[in-house]
Amino acid sequence: MAYTTEVKEERYTFTPKAKKNLMVIGIAGVVFTVLGTILALGSGGHAEESHALVGGMDSKELTASIDEGTHGEGDNHAEDGGHHHGSAPWLKRLFSNLWINNVYFAGLGIIGLFFVAIQYAAQAGWSAGMKRIPLAMAHWLPFAGTLMIISWFVVNHDVFHWTHASLYVPIEEGGDKIIQGKASLWYWPLEMGTFPIFYVVRMVVFFALWYMFFLWIKREMLAEDLDGDKSHWYKARKYSAIFLVIFAVTSSISAWDWVMSVDPHWFSTMFGWYMFASWWVNGLAVITLIVVMLKEKGYLKVVNSNHLHDIGKFVFGFSVFWTYIWFSQFMLIYYANIPEETVYFIQRLDSQYKGVFFVNLILNFFLPFLLLMTRDAKRHMSMLKVVCPIVIGGHFIDFYLMITPGVMQNDGGFGFMEIGMFMIFAVAFLFVTLSNLEKSPLYARNHPMLGESLHHHI
Repeated sequence: MAYTTEVKEERYTFTPKAKKNLMVIGIAGVVFTVLGTILALGSGGHAEESHALVGGMDSKELTASIDEGTHGEGDNHAEDGGHHHGSAPWLKRLFSNLWINNVYFAGLGIIGLFFVAIQYAAQAGWSAGMKRIPLAMAHWLPFAGTLMIISWFVVNHDVFHWTHASLYVPIEEGGDKIIQGKASLWYWPLEMGTFPIFYVVRMVVFFALWYMFFLWIKREMLAEDLDGDKSHWYKARKYSAIFLVIFAVTSSISAWDWVMSVDPHWFSTMFGWYMFASWWVNGLAVITLIVVMLKEKGYLKVVNSNHLHDIGKFVFGFSVFWTYIWFSQFMLIYYANIPEETVYFIQRLDSQYKGVFFVNLILNFFLPFLLLMTRDAKRHMSMLKVVCPIVIGGHFIDFYLMITPGVMQNDGGFGFMEIGMFMIFAVAFLFVTLSNLEKSPLYARNHPMLGESLHHHI
């Protein structure tokens, strides 16, 4: 059924007050980060000296015992928990947080584009009035790519154990057999232990591809505002369909490269899905929260409780999906009980990360599931304003848990440094998103399915 209706153009204004508030939060983030760094310096921790008993066996011995005879170098792996004697613990923690935020916020940018592409590919009409919000989020992509590529060269030796040339000497001289077996994944076609050109090129190409499709889809979306020609919608749908195929491959490989390789002796065939699920539900929560905040400010009159219900169902449903992937990965490893697999969860369960491990499940499954279970909960902005920040914070915890134990071993912590750096990145991300949101109408008056969206009822 075709709907036609006349709607007024609506534009968002990024007010000086909003910019000032973001600035205050950013300054607070810098203060927290500095305070956290000072406290970490004062703790005087040394990665080489920390020992935590894991199931009756020192966690470092467990890591070192995964593959007998492959960890030479005078058993240096046993001494440092399978990781190198790198920078001071406070600096490694700073680098770890930088990488966590890089990956986390890059996910928000790519999920903004992914959400838009899904709507076009599915020929969805209900979301016609809110697609400009995820499009604005995708403007973070060039910043995310630049930050990630530059910071990788700063943090790589502390965050990624496999970057150390000493691991690639002959086995009998102390090389690491497991990591050497994976070396072509990073170093091809160069000699292993030199420059990981294959890894770096992948990172550059992935961001370039994502940004290129973002520009193409954005161009068609904005052109539609000017002339209302339906050809723009068809072109955007074509680009979206191609992008989704590329994203299916690149998102999994980026998960292996940027997060799973932090623990190079461990792997999971489900990890690509797991990181995507975390990115996806987190992106949905951010989109929903921005829509709700705009509604409260009097914007987005084309969005009603039916649209909120749909986006709320997405957050609810994909919180359950994330939990399904989490449980599937955990349960397979738990009942197989193979040392080289279980070490990943032992490192997170029988250590100082145990509390964070369970908080992760509470924030990302139990609370969203219980709070959004009813129909009314998904339709009321007040409840969505409660649940979405829980999901956003919960998935930051999720990425913290994916990366920090592998980098910091038993020297990790969660405090001012983690909160402060998250605040800095969040302010930068919101500034880019909101600045771009005000540059074009909040929704496309000429979208061929806007009438359908206005009459959407569930």
